[in-house]
Amino acid sequence: MQTLQGKRIHFIGIGGSGMSGLARIALADGISVSGSDAKDSSILIALSALGARVSAHHEAANVEGADCVIYSTAISATNPEMVYAVERSIPILTRAEALALLMKGSRSIAIAGTHGKTTTSSMMTVALQACGLDPSFAIGGTVTASGANAHRGTGDFFVAEADESDGSFVAYRPHAAIVTNVEYDHVDFFHTPEAVTQVFQEFAATIAPDGLLVYCADDSGARNLGESLLACNRISYGTSEGVDLALDQIHLQPQGSTARVLWKGRAVGNLELHIPGHHNVLNAAACLAMGLALDLPVHQLLEGLANFRGAGRRFELKATEHGIRIIDDYGHHPTEIRATLQAARLYAGEGRLLVIFQPHRFSRTQAFLHEFAESLDLADDVTVLEIYAASEKPIQGVSAELIAKGMKRGIYLPNFMEAADRIIAMAQPGDVVITLGAGDVNSLAPIIADGLQRRFA
Repeated sequence: MQTLQGKRIHFIGIGGSGMSGLARIALADGISVSGSDAKDSSILIALSALGARVSAHHEAANVEGADCVIYSTAISATNPEMVYAVERSIPILTRAEALALLMKGSRSIAIAGTHGKTTTSSMMTVALQACGLDPSFAIGGTVTASGANAHRGTGDFFVAEADESDGSFVAYRPHAAIVTNVEYDHVDFFHTPEAVTQVFQEFAATIAPDGLLVYCADDSGARNLGESLLACNRISYGTSEGVDLALDQIHLQPQGSTARVLWKGRAVGNLELHIPGHHNVLNAAACLAMGLALDLPVHQLLEGLANFRGAGRRFELKATEHGIRIIDDYGHHPTEIRATLQAARLYAGEGRLLVIFQPHRFSRTQAFLHEFAESLDLADDVTVLEIYAASEKPIQGVSAELIAKGMKRGIYLPNFMEAADRIIAMAQPGDVVITLGAGDVNSLAPIIADGLQRRFA
């Protein structure tokens, strides 16, 4: 990337969480940045303020004069900017290839797994910072403490969220990696569970021979991966028997958790978290295992995790109105939904759990219809919106209504404003409202907060 200093990179799809992070790092590296997206957003405004030249529409003229083009895999080959770059033989990189170049020369730590990547990446970054380090990071969500999803640090470490959705994370070739879990997802790209297992094996095989794999022994997929890998050092974590980093005496509380930490069989401290859920206890264990394997001080790692306040759209408290708490969460796989709602049940106490859920992609909805219905039934009431298609074409006969029909306590209501009005009318002090999904359901959180404020005025 040093060869591009003084030159210009153009990002197609710069408004995405991953792409915008790369643009931030490129700007910090002294590289001129331009980019385009399909619509304007706060992300484009922020990048413009940092010196990027951005456009809220795609057209060939945006690429003129660019020395390199980076594109999101969501971008079609027929995109006018892609066509322009190909016709003029401008060097083109995928987001994963570009991130791999940005990581080069660093002690890179890639955070992978079907679930928990963003939170674990954010935790790892904050834990390293608590050790007096200034790591670079590129994460698919905003770290609450810094308000940013990416940063070019002055230290040797580079923390990167490794997205498996299209298999491109095999390009990273990290020094070290965490794998939180391996489960079937992204059914639009992976047609079988075995294909997911295979791509994680290919990713793990790219870890440096003198590097490190940290894996969760509580998850069968991650455990099988860790136990089968022979090419690098391996560290296990979890609550299972015989792990390298063990947590016991776990106490789950409404807004956090505590646990005792054992490293190689010896108690080394107590974990205190201020975000809820057993899944986050395991995410924290992953960061502790990585930090201790890198010979970082345990008490400073624990201090960083105790000060961690979450990541954007990960059980994020958006508002409290008259005792009604409004949470936004990115969960879009049945396993993630179950973990979120189990944490939310404890968080709600005596109050009800009211959910507005927006399924993400037709293919995922079709593949996990029964599992979605089962996990969502952990709530007291669920309003199901229509499917957020992302880049997919509709699948005939597949609708979010099928999820609602399979539930005990679900209602299908595709109109956003009607769904918001329904929650505004029924919520009572003590209830917890969750906008849930990876699409644009989060836009309802401020609408609901405003409606509750007016209702109880």
